[in-house]
Amino acid sequence: MPFFSVLLALLSDRDQFIKEIYDDVKINTKIVGLLICSSIFLAIYGGLIGAISSWMQIISSAAKLPFLFLITLAICLPALYFFNVYFGSKTTLSQYAAILLCAVTITSTLLFGFAPVTLFFLITADNYSFFLLLNVAIFTLTGVIGVYFLYQVLLPKTETIIADKDLAIDDTAIDKNRKIRISILKFWLGLYAFVGSQMAWTLRPFFGSFGSKFDIFRPREGNFYLAVWNALKSLFFT
Repeated sequence: MPFFSVLLALLSDRDQFIKEIYDDVKINTKIVGLLICSSIFLAIYGGLIGAISSWMQIISSAAKLPFLFLITLAICLPALYFFNVYFGSKTTLSQYAAILLCAVTITSTLLFGFAPVTLFFLITADNYSFFLLLNVAIFTLTGVIGVYFLYQVLLPKTETIIADKDLAIDDTAIDKNRKIRISILKFWLGLYAFVGSQMAWTLRPFFGSFGSKFDIFRPREGNFYLAVWNALKSLFFT
């Protein structure tokens, strides 16, 4: 299918793919292709982790996992765009959207790659806390790789800043502008990760639990980090 050719182009030559985004080459085609591929992979993995509970949880998790990543992107995209525009970037909103979708697609592809491992433990292990922590580790690893990809791609280069400014400025001003944009990028990446984890907690359950009734959403109580800590205590101290 045509949209999978977009995925293959990203995976086979990432540098050229990003260059084409910055050169505004077939941006809409890339956005649609990345959106479809990432949504399919995330839906498959979401359904897989939901299979520990019930068929209704499979459907719910398959719908909610793509929504989690895409709504996080939509929430954080305006801040990234307007901060960089303020400091002289000429990159368009659609180009930033395509870059963020690249990161989501890379993360979703890695999750899809872990699907056989998750399926194996789903079949062979009956410890809910272990399965939960295994997937927290997988999501953390793939998420870190996606965030690191963003850091590499969005890291402002000196020559880019000069081109963005389109005027002669001394090296000190260029260096100061670059440091400010790097600091903003680091802050934004932290914000992106925090929004994602909080959104995941808001949209829970993704796994469901043994013997409990199906809920599309649960009451807003506690937080993601407390839930991980409780799972660790359940696995190692009981």
